Amino acid sequence: MNHDLVIRSRRVVLPDGERPAAVAVRDGRVAAIASYDAPLPASAETRLGDTALLPGLVDTHVHINEPGRTEWEGFATATRAAASGGVTTLIDMPLNSLPPTVTPSALALKRAAADGALFVDVGFWGGAVPGNGIYLRALHDAGVFGFKCFTSDSGVPEFPPLSAARMREAFQEIASFGGLVVVHAEDPADLTAPSSGAYGDFLASRPASAERRAVERVIALAAETGARAHILHLSAADCLGPLARARADGLPVTAETCPHYLTLCADDVPGPSATSYKCCPPIRDTANRDALWQGLDTGVISCVVTDHSPCTPELKRGDFATAWGGVSSLQLGLPAVWTEARRRGHSLTSVVRWMAEAPAALASLPKGRIAVGRDADLVAFDPDADFTVDAASLHHRHPVTPYEGRTLSGVVQATWLRGTRVGAAPTGRPLARTDTR
Repeated sequence: MNHDLVIRSRRVVLPDGERPAAVAVRDGRVAAIASYDAPLPASAETRLGDTALLPGLVDTHVHINEPGRTEWEGFATATRAAASGGVTTLIDMPLNSLPPTVTPSALALKRAAADGALFVDVGFWGGAVPGNGIYLRALHDAGVFGFKCFTSDSGVPEFPPLSAARMREAFQEIASFGGLVVVHAEDPADLTAPSSGAYGDFLASRPASAERRAVERVIALAAETGARAHILHLSAADCLGPLARARADGLPVTAETCPHYLTLCADDVPGPSATSYKCCPPIRDTANRDALWQGLDTGVISCVVTDHSPCTPELKRGDFATAWGGVSSLQLGLPAVWTEARRRGHSLTSVVRWMAEAPAALASLPKGRIAVGRDADLVAFDPDADFTVDAASLHHRHPVTPYEGRTLSGVVQATWLRGTRVGAAPTGRPLARTDTR
């Protein structure tokens, strides 16, 4: 049987570990996994030697902002950056675009804007906001992967938070059709305005207690309604205890964290104008960072995704009291996490589990693993090569990132989407929850 492509590597990261192997691709899917030297007839063959072969990463937390705020970021720029960073599938957040993805008609506009502009595959979250409960089932039926809501101010007026009563209603409705709720969890009662533009005062204005109280509320709602719930961008290690207990109780609650919480800390912020570090919830201290790694070790945190949330450079000017909050790291997530993970004794297999397999499982996508029948989304990754981050060379729309000037380990050498190497032309497609191709 003739395959379309065979890729051979002495370091293929498979679900059961890393080993030499040959991966055969036919019709966009993994058709066979064989020994490194196995004879596999193919139209094309690539030998990577000691360069690792990973499954394409799945990033379920990206703000692309198109349509409406394409000057912040857009489908073409975001997905080109993703492909360059080894990410082959994104799920786009429903806010910061205009209109936000809170109705079926808004979802149709998103898909139309994405069509023909994608270098990788892209799916969509819907939103749960006050007044759109009548649309939640229709959005689910139209293929969104779940519903994002906020417990506190989102930063944009067109995507307001849910009150406690409205959140219960949303959980009940989403549970009725087996949907997933993904939550920005910070309790507004514990949030204050920063007393100055200094990072320390910004950090104090969003304490760990705000996250913990909101996470405990989400866990209670999951227990009450049976809805599946996922905590977004967990920054506070104080939340690990309640999440571990929920997991032990068998509740359908999961959590993610982000590269910036795992690799940066409050002491790294050089001053009040270094607003590339600003995000909500905030980057906390070194002890907190160490505890988040423990959360990954124990499985309480299952996913690592970027929360790539860019804006125009003008909105990042000022200080930590005034600048827009969001970290741009879509192209750098894999090397950033690998640099710190390797230092702490973790393997590529663990990184792949956190950044590919678990996010794919969260969204029920046929991706995230090199396995027969899965999409042949693959990445050639040199884990031993170092590079210094030059923001101007990154592909996302604006050259702003807190990783500027840092030396990271791990270089993406090539990315394949369904067996086709990602190149100069868009080859990705909009995905729906019901799309199993």
